[in-house]
Amino acid sequence: MSRLFATFAPAVALLARRMRSLMSAAEPDPVDYPFAASDIGQLHRLSHADGAAAVDAQTWDGLLLDAYFEKLTGQVSIFGKQVLHDRLAGGLADAPRAALGERLRSLLADRMQLAALQRASGPLRAADTEIASVLLEQALPVVPAWADKLWLLFFGMAASVAAVALSPLGWLAAGFFLYQMLSIQVRHHDRMAAWERALHSLQMMLRASSVLGALEHPMLRDFDAAAQASGKLNRRLSRSPLTAIPVIRAYADWFLLANVSHYFKTVGLVGSHRKFLLEAYLRCANLEADLALAQHLLEMPSTCWAARSSDASVALEAAVHPLLPAPAALSIALRGRGAFISGQNGIGKSTLLRTVGLNLLVARAFGFCYAAGATVPMLPVYSSMQSEDSLLGGESLYIAELQRAKELLAAASGPQRAIYIIDEIFRGTNHLESVSAAAAVLDVLAADNIVIVSSHNLVLATLLEHRLQQFCVALDEHGALTLSPGLLAHTNGIALLAQRGFGPAIEARAAKVFDWLGAYLAQPGGGGEVLGDAPALRRA
Repeated sequence: MSRLFATFAPAVALLARRMRSLMSAAEPDPVDYPFAASDIGQLHRLSHADGAAAVDAQTWDGLLLDAYFEKLTGQVSIFGKQVLHDRLAGGLADAPRAALGERLRSLLADRMQLAALQRASGPLRAADTEIASVLLEQALPVVPAWADKLWLLFFGMAASVAAVALSPLGWLAAGFFLYQMLSIQVRHHDRMAAWERALHSLQMMLRASSVLGALEHPMLRDFDAAAQASGKLNRRLSRSPLTAIPVIRAYADWFLLANVSHYFKTVGLVGSHRKFLLEAYLRCANLEADLALAQHLLEMPSTCWAARSSDASVALEAAVHPLLPAPAALSIALRGRGAFISGQNGIGKSTLLRTVGLNLLVARAFGFCYAAGATVPMLPVYSSMQSEDSLLGGESLYIAELQRAKELLAAASGPQRAIYIIDEIFRGTNHLESVSAAAAVLDVLAADNIVIVSSHNLVLATLLEHRLQQFCVALDEHGALTLSPGLLAHTNGIALLAQRGFGPAIEARAAKVFDWLGAYLAQPGGGGEVLGDAPALRRA
């Protein structure tokens, strides 16, 4: 007998290994699925239904946050993306931001542990649908009383087929049972397909939670406490291992309605464990967001921790834009006042505004800046970056600019101060009306907020000198960009005509008109007195 056992033992062991391999779910490879912006924004939408302190759409677009977010979340699952979007769009309060900074410092101090945590979080990237709405918003289907008795239909059909030997009427009964089985499949097919994807994401989350709970790290204490329950619930949400065999799965679904039974069973399980699943979701999503930020900081050498200014001043030392391959570092310091930024065409004024705006948002959301040093106010940021005509909306450029100006003034009338980043305000009308409207709007905005504006209308700098400091972007003798106090002295709009090949005739005519207009509009001073004595508009 022992000799016989020794002969067949290897074959039995091999067969057992093959069956275990077939019947067990393989560890999924990380897959970076593409997700719509609406999916990524679900957590923020559900967590901040009133939209309070959120980055509005024009600010998001104007500061190129889509491109920045893609760089930040290149290999991050939908879980981490939703938390990072929520932080970036809504910002963090002082205490959560300080706690985030401590977590990031801990991750950066041990790169081996950071890599281990990233590997353990791998199952999250196999999720192909978002589940924040399932856990926070959607009403789950009601589980009918007959959901656990669907197997009776198969036995009824089998008994009817067997009864055919006694009476042909058995075919009628068999047809009745078969019709019921088919109608149930058809009725629930779409919901089951959508639920299958959500359930897969839930199981990937539970799998990651279990794996992370087995690791030793100070940030994983909550994972350790829930690891066993996560694994147990994950097993209960899984189908029978036998259904891993395609033929058995097909027969079980069609004749025993195993897929329908599993659908209602898991709906009931998710409903009864919704609180636990939501806690697991927040743990996994926040951890992955932290890991993504730590990895990003490792890859971005020009970063610093941002200090909060107590007097709403802005100080950025050698600030850069993370999307530029070779950015020019610029420093800016505002002490309780905004800034009017001038400079020649194409010198980089818009890039400077986007650099400042992005750094202010990132400081408020993540606690760091792309700079050598940063002391900034943690205030909401609004931008208006060169609106364009809306062909589909039927709006002219000036109408679009007026609408945006109204939105900024409405935000400024609220209870909280903010920072306004504005590029070339009111380009869509004639020069006199542009200067007049811009001066009025900017004067009100800057009365109780920080306004950073760039414009080719240099007369605005004089009109707003009681509100805004004057800075000029220029090239030094080495070809490097500098930002220094003062106003642009030499414009280059006419010179660009020659550089772009317009010819000497056009250039001469333009220069002649420019000289005449310069003499006609020249004012030796007094612009600061026009609005300087206007009564201030304060919040109620």
